[in-house]
Amino acid sequence: MKSVLYSSAALFFAAPAFALSCDGLTPEALGLEGVTFTEVAAVPAGEDSPAAQCRIRGRMAERSGSDGRDYALSFELALPEDWNGDFVHQFNGGNDGVVKPATGALESGTGDQSPLARGFAVISSDAGHDGALFKDRGLAGGSAFGQDFEARQMYGYKAVATLQPVAEQMVEGFYEQPIAHRYGIGCSNGGRHAMVAASRMPDTFDGLLIGAPGFHLPRAAVQHALDAQSFAAVNADIRKAFAPEDLRLVADGILAACDGLDGLQDGLVNDTAACQTAFDVIALQCAEGQNSACLSPGQVTALQTIHAGPKGAEGQQLYADWAWDPGMAGADWRFWKLESTVPPWENMPIIAVMGASSLAQAFTVPPTEVGGTPQDLLQFLLDFDIATQAGEIDATSDAFPESPMQVMAPPGSDNPELTEFRDAGGKMMIYHGVADPVFSVNDTANWFAKLNANNGGDAGFARFYPVPGMNHCHDGPGADAFDLLTPLVAWVEDGTEPGLVTATVRADNEDAPEALRGATRPLCAAPQVARFKDGDAASAASFACEE
Repeated sequence: MKSVLYSSAALFFAAPAFALSCDGLTPEALGLEGVTFTEVAAVPAGEDSPAAQCRIRGRMAERSGSDGRDYALSFELALPEDWNGDFVHQFNGGNDGVVKPATGALESGTGDQSPLARGFAVISSDAGHDGALFKDRGLAGGSAFGQDFEARQMYGYKAVATLQPVAEQMVEGFYEQPIAHRYGIGCSNGGRHAMVAASRMPDTFDGLLIGAPGFHLPRAAVQHALDAQSFAAVNADIRKAFAPEDLRLVADGILAACDGLDGLQDGLVNDTAACQTAFDVIALQCAEGQNSACLSPGQVTALQTIHAGPKGAEGQQLYADWAWDPGMAGADWRFWKLESTVPPWENMPIIAVMGASSLAQAFTVPPTEVGGTPQDLLQFLLDFDIATQAGEIDATSDAFPESPMQVMAPPGSDNPELTEFRDAGGKMMIYHGVADPVFSVNDTANWFAKLNANNGGDAGFARFYPVPGMNHCHDGPGADAFDLLTPLVAWVEDGTEPGLVTATVRADNEDAPEALRGATRPLCAAPQVARFKDGDAASAASFACEE
């Protein structure tokens, strides 16, 4: 893997002299140009940090945008006192636009101990724009950077490529030794960043931990319009299209049809593929004269439509279809698609706030400057003509010479090979909640199947772990507490290939059946699924991963 030489000017920063003072740590001392440190602080282990560290906050790549706004790539670098010799690039999610604390922790995927607590040096960034600068745009401010093409590029792929060598120079200069191994981790848009890095920077990262990757983000944003329009056909107030008990009814119907397919009725559906033919939502439709414990014909049609995914004018599939999973009753599923608990959003779901503004301003050409109220944003989705406007995610112009899909998607994502990443010795572990409401697990599964096919039937450098019941990156009635970082490190550094990973249904998981809370379950690498064999129903040891 690629290594960046460290600066001899920083030799006086020997590890024994660290002592959390961080005195004299400047860009000049580390041989950096075009970088400004806005804060250098010694941070003891405690509430503000899981490990004693020297924390650097700074910015680089400062410029004035075509929209008259000021842009910069802002970052936070955590240099732990007890460094393990490795480095983590923390890829953040959503619209980025904020520098999240550089701990490397994910809500699922990295276990109970963050990478920083384990001794990794960690960097985090805002991907080249400060969302707080667009407060004048109301709720549309988070994606208003999309009016500037270079800001789109930074968000899509340039920020990681720009920051990575600078981060390596800072780490290696500070510790006086080369980085041993480089990891990139993230979920959602952060998972997309990781996939992009594998394609565009194939010799940079030794290991990538990829959660719920939105690698076809503009296409998934078209799904938001389909969702909103389908729900509005049920009730003009989309928040009321499905009551929580309606989604519970759907989840119970899925469980009745599919829960025992893996050998145990426990509130989880492990055999997702078999469930797609075993469950038919039409069975939940109200019979003549029935008006309770059933779905209206309009509700059934809406669920069928959104699960089929958006179609173009000629019936072509614009984004993946979706898997039926009881995690649809999870609070996070509702939060994304139907109704949030955020009063300033008027309790509109995330798709009608962040999703709508992103489709309007960052994922279409030309961008549309939308109003910043919840009703403005929802109306944009309701007015979006999927058949005629979906082509805007692939469009270009003089001002936007790369399409949103070219900016956001990993090159070759429709037919992935990743031969350069493979040949450089890179490893990747991917996980995705089967009941993810924003990025379809089927899109990731299709991508992984093509990757395998293009690598002789088995991409031995990649593993994919679907997580039954889990919503977006976490939550849902599944085993969403697990550690994939430890087996990834063992794979990269010791050559130990990962297999079954034990996950836990959190004791405080209110989406899960009470009897299931605290139980463990195996996460199986696709195409295997967890099947119950014998023994304690609360133990992962009672299951086997089988095809």
